Amino acid sequence: MNTNDGFRLVTAENGVVYLRADNISCPHGFATRLGFILVSAGCAIGLGNVWRFPYITGEYGGAAFVLLYLLFIVACVPVVVMEYAIGRASRKSFAKCFDELEPKKTKWHRLKWFAIAGNYLLMMFYTMVTGWMLYYAFKYATGSLDASSTAATAEAFKDMQASPWLMLIFSAIVIILCIGVCALGLQNGIEKVTKFMMILLMALMVVLAVNSIRLKGASEGLKFFLVPDFDVFKEKGFTSVLFAAMTQAFFTLSIGIGTMEIFGSYLKKDRTLVGESVNVIVLDTAVAVVAGLIIIPACFAYGIEPDSGPSLLFITLPNVFHHMASSRLWGIFFFIFMSFAALSTVIAVFENIITMSVELWDWSRKKSLIVNLVMILVLTMPAVFGFNLLKNIQPMGAGSTIMDLEDFLVSSNLLPLGSLVGVLFCVRKNGWGWENFIKEANTGKGKHIPNGLRSYMAYVVPALICFIYLKGYYDTFSNRSLPVLIGWMCFAVILLVLIFWAAFSKSKKILKKTY
Repeated sequence: MNTNDGFRLVTAENGVVYLRADNISCPHGFATRLGFILVSAGCAIGLGNVWRFPYITGEYGGAAFVLLYLLFIVACVPVVVMEYAIGRASRKSFAKCFDELEPKKTKWHRLKWFAIAGNYLLMMFYTMVTGWMLYYAFKYATGSLDASSTAATAEAFKDMQASPWLMLIFSAIVIILCIGVCALGLQNGIEKVTKFMMILLMALMVVLAVNSIRLKGASEGLKFFLVPDFDVFKEKGFTSVLFAAMTQAFFTLSIGIGTMEIFGSYLKKDRTLVGESVNVIVLDTAVAVVAGLIIIPACFAYGIEPDSGPSLLFITLPNVFHHMASSRLWGIFFFIFMSFAALSTVIAVFENIITMSVELWDWSRKKSLIVNLVMILVLTMPAVFGFNLLKNIQPMGAGSTIMDLEDFLVSSNLLPLGSLVGVLFCVRKNGWGWENFIKEANTGKGKHIPNGLRSYMAYVVPALICFIYLKGYYDTFSNRSLPVLIGWMCFAVILLVLIFWAAFSKSKKILKKTY
């Protein structure tokens, strides 16, 4: 119930009635609805969309994979709504949202460390990779990149990774730029800058896609990307394609570590969260599809397989651009586009880190900005040195790097586990509870979450997340010895047990109320 002084009465699951200010941690919020949509989309739109999606599509059969991917994207809508709802109801980041919404004597707040760790771990290598994008944009702008052959582009990429100071400089540029944007505030910094980058990003994507589609021989790539050939299910195995599509759909939306939740905490209550979530997801998916239209037709036009990993962006595509008229211009456009996609994610994560630091340790925002600037600069060094000074450290097996370990911890652990925590928190009676969640999600004008989705969210979604999580572990370590595989699978199960222990534990008061 709303009061006349900006506060509202809230009844927790334990029956306690208390006042909550709707403007806590959010004195201003977004200036415009478009700002929220573009900033949230910018958070979701990252290298998973414009780098991983095209080569995964190529690896798993093109349009048939895309169709499954789109189906799972639709299935993810309620999960995104949940993260926004937790943020808007608590007016807090993941550092304090559970403390704000959980019933007394429950353990949900202990799980916040997963989200906190996830944000820092992501920035430990993502800032470095973003620096790679800026460096290649610089190389194309100065005309200093030799892309005459794949051997030449491979050598250029190797030389970059062999120089720790070069990578540190560009990583530092990324960190200082993004912290600087956050220092300007939500409206004057994050919203204005991200809106500009996203609008320019989409304009560049359209130009690049039109150029790729017009290439001689691109029609075969378009057919591969847009016309489903279900024979691929026999060739690749239906379960393999299904799992790849499911994994890409869940991970591309950046849910699980609070980067979407923090912007939900800045939202007004004039619109339901379904419509806002759908707008963000549609924009995120559109960017992924257009990225496919840029890369796949171009690769087909020149008879080149869309390789996976760094080789696609830094070895294969520069060689593709070399064969185009005005190759230098297309290279500049492409890597500026990639830089914007990565920078928008870094800005969003930095805002989350800064806000969590303020809430956790009662820092001023200025102190949080300065401390985290220094911390992230230092924390980036292991990933940078992992390609040169510390290249003998191979934590994930022969040929792996420190970055591979950091990426594994985030992508295969903290993102799915964080998503699982959010879902269980919204559906469990000892958590925030379905009734509270659906009331928050459906507040305002727009489409509503139907109550009939409760079973889907309570059982189907957690099962899918657990499957993705455990399958990811198996795929990562299945090529290792059996004792190693068993050891890592046991570790994965232990982490799941910790999540469910927090989700299903109940105080005596809650037990009496529930049963």
